[in-house]
Amino acid sequence: MIRSADVALASGSCVAMLLALYGAFVFAPTELVMGDVQRIFYVHLPLAWIGFVAFGHACWAGIQYLRIGRREWDAVGAAAAEIGVLFSTLVIVTGSLWARPVWGTWWTWDPQLVTYLILWLIYVGYLVLRSAAGDDPRRARFAAVFAIVGFVDVPLVWLSARYLRALSPVIFTSRSIGLAPPMAWALGAGLVAWSLFYCALFRSRLRLGVLEAEVAALAGEGD
Repeated sequence: MIRSADVALASGSCVAMLLALYGAFVFAPTELVMGDVQRIFYVHLPLAWIGFVAFGHACWAGIQYLRIGRREWDAVGAAAAEIGVLFSTLVIVTGSLWARPVWGTWWTWDPQLVTYLILWLIYVGYLVLRSAAGDDPRRARFAAVFAIVGFVDVPLVWLSARYLRALSPVIFTSRSIGLAPPMAWALGAGLVAWSLFYCALFRSRLRLGVLEAEVAALAGEGD
C-alpha cells in the first residue's frame, strides 16, 4: 500500500530534481576551461555521494542482520545495494562522458577510478551472492559479511581521490568549497534532490522486497 508519506516524498523529490536541473543547466555559469561539459559534474558528484550512502546503508543492514537475524534486514541490505550499484554505474558512465572531451580519454587507471571500480565490483558480487542465497540463512549471513567488508573500500576511494588523485580536483576542504557561489548552489540542490530520490526509491524497492519475501514464504508453505 502506498502511504501518504511516500507520495509526499516522491513529490518533494520531483520538485527538488527540477530545481537541481535548473541549477545545473541554467543557473550555474559555464566553466571557463571545460565549458558546458562541466555541467555533468552537478549530476556526477551527487550520484557518487548517493552511491556511498547506499553502500553504507547496505553495510549497516548487514550488521543488523548478523546481530538480530531477521530477514527484514536482509531485504534492507538488498534494496540499498541494488540502488547503490545502479547509482555507481551511472557514476562510471557520467565520469567517462565528462572525461573524454576534457582529458581525452574515457578511462584511465587512476587510483580513484580503480578503487571505485573495485567498489562497484564488490557490490555487484554481493547482489549475485545474495540472489543465490534463497532462503538459506547461512548464505544470507555470508552475503551480509560481504556487504560489511565491501564498505571498507569506500574510505579508500575517498583517500585516493584526495591524496593520490590524477584527474579529479578536490572540491571540499576544511576551509572552503572550491566553487563559485552559483556553482555551489547548483551542487547543493543536486545533492538534496538525489538524496530525496534515493529515499523514495529505497522505500519502494524495500516494499517490493518484503512482498517478494512473503510470496516466497507462501510458496514454501505450499510445497
